[in-house]
Formats: sequence, structure tokens, C-alpha cells
Amino acid sequence: MNTQEINDNLEKYSSAITLSDMEIFVFPELLYALVLANIMSPRVWVWRDDPWFEKIDKMSPSKKVNRLKQYIIDHYEFNLDLDTWGLTDQQTELKRFAPFMNRETISGSNALFGYEGDKHYFDLDIRRHFGLEKYNDTIIPYWKTETVEAMDAFCRKENYRLGAGECVSLSTLYAAALFIICKIPLEDIFLMATPLHSQNFIAYNGGFLTNNRRIVTKNMWFNGTELTDKAQRALRNEQITMVMNNTGIVHSVYDEMSMNADEYERFKQQVGDYLTSPITFEILANFLRQHSRYQTCFQICRDCHGKKQWIPAERAYAYEHAGPYKVSDNTRDKLLADIDCDEFYCEPMSDRICLNRLEEFFHNNPIEHYDSQSMMELGKKLECTSEHKNEMLCALAGFVHLDPEFPDSGNKISKPWKKLELTPQMDREEMIAYVESMRSENPSADLSFYALRDMSRCEWTPFLKAATERNPVCIEETKEISDEELFQILEKMETQSIYDESRIAQPDEVWNFQTGDGLEKAILLSNVWKNRHPDEDVQLEIQPDRVKFSSADRTIMFESSKGLTKNITL
Repeated sequence: MNTQEINDNLEKYSSAITLSDMEIFVFPELLYALVLANIMSPRVWVWRDDPWFEKIDKMSPSKKVNRLKQYIIDHYEFNLDLDTWGLTDQQTELKRFAPFMNRETISGSNALFGYEGDKHYFDLDIRRHFGLEKYNDTIIPYWKTETVEAMDAFCRKENYRLGAGECVSLSTLYAAALFIICKIPLEDIFLMATPLHSQNFIAYNGGFLTNNRRIVTKNMWFNGTELTDKAQRALRNEQITMVMNNTGIVHSVYDEMSMNADEYERFKQQVGDYLTSPITFEILANFLRQHSRYQTCFQICRDCHGKKQWIPAERAYAYEHAGPYKVSDNTRDKLLADIDCDEFYCEPMSDRICLNRLEEFFHNNPIEHYDSQSMMELGKKLECTSEHKNEMLCALAGFVHLDPEFPDSGNKISKPWKKLELTPQMDREEMIAYVESMRSENPSADLSFYALRDMSRCEWTPFLKAATERNPVCIEETKEISDEELFQILEKMETQSIYDESRIAQPDEVWNFQTGDGLEKAILLSNVWKNRHPDEDVQLEIQPDRVKFSSADRTIMFESSKGLTKNITL
């Protein structure tokens, strides 16, 4: 876009710098812009040279993905510290977004503005879970999404051992890394967001989800463990507000969709296949693991020294926690052998179903949830005296098949974007050149250079608007420090930027990670200075190797290696 068009869309372009959760909801093209920024960043490309990924191109699809997963687990923490990027208030943000989305829509779809989810999330006390209860009705955290550079820089913060990021940061990092490291095509990497979470669906090797630092394969989705249950929360209990890949976006609120309708149907079909399983004995046993209230309907039989013994199913499941053996697979005999003999009965319990007999029923006879006749036959086998028996079959059908609440595309106007044809065979420089060539044809491509913070390719106005309006941490944490003390702190602070070349950190990134190029320090100082002395003009004379900060009665020089030239008055 030209300068006038950027000024006309200043909220969106400046939001590409700060990337808060609420900004991404209102301007969904920012989410894919961050994926592209991470792809163009050198950080993930360096991973290719790590011995951990040696010969990855020769690995099986599953091993490639698991290799990447373990690398991310080893190098990043899930960060839910909402104070990291400071506080704002609802009225300020609602006023910002009023031209784009009304209050009721935002309040019904964003946790920072009152959304608490359905009954499942009320039961979880979701506001307490996310730490939101400590804020009153108007004060809210910024909840910003981090670039890969900011994620890496968390190891500089006190009490952080590794890099870190919140769920959107991790999902966009995964998307870039799956493309660069595992060489999965971008059209098979779908980003999904709900009001409380962000995950990716990867249409590769049978399909899998990314969930914060981990992945969830189809087998894992149906294993009935507590970890999987947590990974399922968003898709089972929330509306998916947006879906996107390199072909475009579908958003639940907006009337236009830029993703091609056929591509969206492909996505829904592949996710549907991933979220559906035939009912087998193993699946039934996994279902009982997750829905433990039904375990009291069942008992498990074994042979012990030539005699039959029976144990309540809930006691057998309880022993799963102590080792690797499971009720649901061929390790069941080893699990039962580890259980104390006094847990078993010498006679069957008359009011319980023998789980072993169901294994015979399912032998070579998987049941589909939509086959009413087969489900009726299964229902007869599941008869017991438990008070839960009438709801068990319905819950089992829900376990093996989920219809997520996707954005409805039926009445949306199709306005496709130009597809981004990046391929894993390109090198980094080719990808940057290609994305730059697409800036006039794809909004996320244009915004990606702002998310990348590359000031050699961007207008300065959005960056400076974000720097002076949405960086409260450095202001708050220096409010008891005099001007002279602030100069001294900046002078002694490390001089390494977290961004390479002509890319620039925002003031709160500099302050949080206590390091910055002289240009970044000068912008931080300008932000604090304008807050303390709002009537004074600040001039920044930026040259390739230095920056001069000037106010009414102060002139300070900073060294810089950013190679930029610009004169700025704030």
C-alpha cells in the first residue's frame, strides 16, 4: 500500500506491530502475517543446521513431526503471564475497534471483554484459569502475541530458563517450522482460532493438531487421557472464530471470505475425518478412561492359576497411572498382573458388564457411529444397572465423532486473495522476494513486513504509533526513576538487538529483555519522555550508525547498527 492507504488503515498496520489477541480477532489477516514473518525470519532457518535435525529429510513423516515437537518442547515454555506486555482498558480498546466491530460482537467472542465460554468453561472457572480474575471490569492485559525473536528472548528475563510464548505465538511458530523444517506444504497447514485458544490442523500423515508446545495425532485424540482431554477443550466447547491457510481466511464475524470455498470444504472434510473413528474395543476402553463415571458399569476378568477372577473396572484403570500398561490394549494382562490379589473377586459382580466379552463382540466388527442398527446392537451389550446407562451410548457416539462449530460460509461473499505460492524448495531469500512481490495482491503478505519489523521495507508511522500508544511496561516500570537515572540505565543496558539487520524491537521488548540497539533505546526513551513531558517535542535524527535524541533541553547520542536513515518528530 502507498502512504495514504496505510494512514487510512493505520489501526490495522500498527496492530501488525503489537499483535495483541484482540487485534488479531478484529484484523484476522494479522495472524497469517505473523506466520509469514516467522518464515522470513532467519531464526527458524538456523534450526536446519542443528544436529538434532540431521538427516530429517530421510525420516518418516511421523518421525519428522515428532522430532520438531521435541525440539520445541526443549526450547520453549508455555507462557501465560498476562502482565508481560502491560495493561490497557476496555474502553480504550473498544473505541479503537468501533469502526470495525461492535462492542456486543467483541464481548461475545473475546475473554478480555467478558467472554467466559459455555457451561464447560464456567465449570472450569475459566477467568481464574487464565488469571483474568485479578483485573477489574475495565482494566485488561494486552495479551500480545510474540514473534519468534521475542519468544527466544524470554531466556533473558528473570525466572525464565528457555524461550517462551502464549498459544498464538506457539501456533504461528509451529506453522513456520512445519513448513521450513518438515517441508509440509503451506496449503496443508491450517490455523484455527477460538475466543480462548489457537491451534493448527495439519492435513499431513493422517492429520494432526498442534496444541501449545505439543502435537495431537488421531490416535492420541481418541486415547482418552487427561492430556488429550485438555487438548480437546477448545474444539469441543467453543466456536472456531477463524480458519486460514495460504489461500485465505474464513472468519465467523465478517461477511466476506477470502479462502476459496472448495479449499474450505477440503479443510472441513479432512478435519472431520481426523475427528471421527470407528468404535472398536480399544476405542470403547479409551472412552471409559476419559469418561470415568461409566467405569462402574464394568468389570474385567482374568485367569489366575487356572481360576477366574474379576476386578471392578475403576480399580484397573486406577492402576494405569502407575506404569505404561493400559486396559485398552495388549498390555492389559501385564497391568492386571501388577495389581494386588486382594483387589480381585472370586465371583463376577452381577450388576456389571464383563469388558472382556465386549472384546469378542468387537472382534473384526468395528461399528460406525452413524450405523443405527449396529449402535442398537451395541446398546444391548452395554446394558447395566448403573444410573448412567441411558446416557452412555450417546456419550460414546460423541467421543468418536465431533462436529466442531466452524464459521458458517453459506451466506458469505467470496472475495479470494491471490494464493501465496511459497514452496519448501525455495531458500529464505527467494521466499522474502516472493512475499514482497505479493504485497499489492495479498493483505497478509503486505502486513507481514510490519510483523517482521523490517523498517527498510515499511512506513514508520504504524511502528511509531504502536511504540508510543501500546508499550506501557517501560513507562510503568520507570515511573519512580528520574530522567537522569533513566539515561544511565539505557547507557549501561546491553546493545544487542533481538532482531537482525534493519528490524527493530518495540520499547517494551527492549525493556522486558533488557537489551537493545541504540535506535531501539532512543525510541524507548521517546515513549517514556512523551509520557512524562507531553508538551515537549522529541526529535530523532536517525543515521546508519547513530541516533540523536533531542528534546527541549536534552541531547543524547546512541550508537546504532541498523543502517537506517530517518528524521522523526514526536
